[in-house]
Amino acid sequence: MQLLLVEDDATMQATLQRSLSRRGMAVTALADGRAALAEWRAHPPDAVVLDLTLPGLDGLQVLAQARAAGLRTPVLLLTARGTVGDRVLGLNAGADDYLPKPFDLDELEARLRALLRRSADGSQTPTPAEGPVVGALRYDKDSGVIYLQDAPMDLTPREQALLRALLAQPGRALPKERLYELVFPGQSEVQYEAIEVVVYRLRKKLTGTGATLMTLRGLGYLLKTET
Repeated sequence: MQLLLVEDDATMQATLQRSLSRRGMAVTALADGRAALAEWRAHPPDAVVLDLTLPGLDGLQVLAQARAAGLRTPVLLLTARGTVGDRVLGLNAGADDYLPKPFDLDELEARLRALLRRSADGSQTPTPAEGPVVGALRYDKDSGVIYLQDAPMDLTPREQALLRALLAQPGRALPKERLYELVFPGQSEVQYEAIEVVVYRLRKKLTGTGATLMTLRGLGYLLKTET
């Protein structure tokens, strides 16, 4: 796989370039939006990993200009921005997928290879994959987006991590300890009770969705359709 990596954080760029190269990808890494667009035009890669926040041109501008120029390379956005609105803008600008930071390298590789498979099948922008449905909520496993009816939900990264875990196993209680690990990965300085704050905020956002987030004493939390 010929991969164009556009990331202005030097540490992140070096880590991704080294890790993806070890996984058999030929990675060209750039930190500037204008330089990335020029490289993309001159040597179209198999896939592009594009950060949203870049000097020169930001990620959305790079993407919009590339699509306007007829460049159809599959694009995966990397974003640290917390609102769904930014990610929706990216998808509407022509991105094929997005991955919020922090992310797992195995997931990044899996998503890139999925983009290439879809591209080889002639479908750059697939319809959302069928996934778990609870009330009016639907989880698209391919993109990681959680939909309320047909619109992406406006969730913080921690709320999204919690809801993804619960939607993946609807009707099944997940221990508080496991949810803490998923919502606060590697953040040992965060107090254990912080998961309760995320649950409280998410529960408010689920009002009127037909989904209920229940607390089961001694077992954890579960998500189910309201009856």
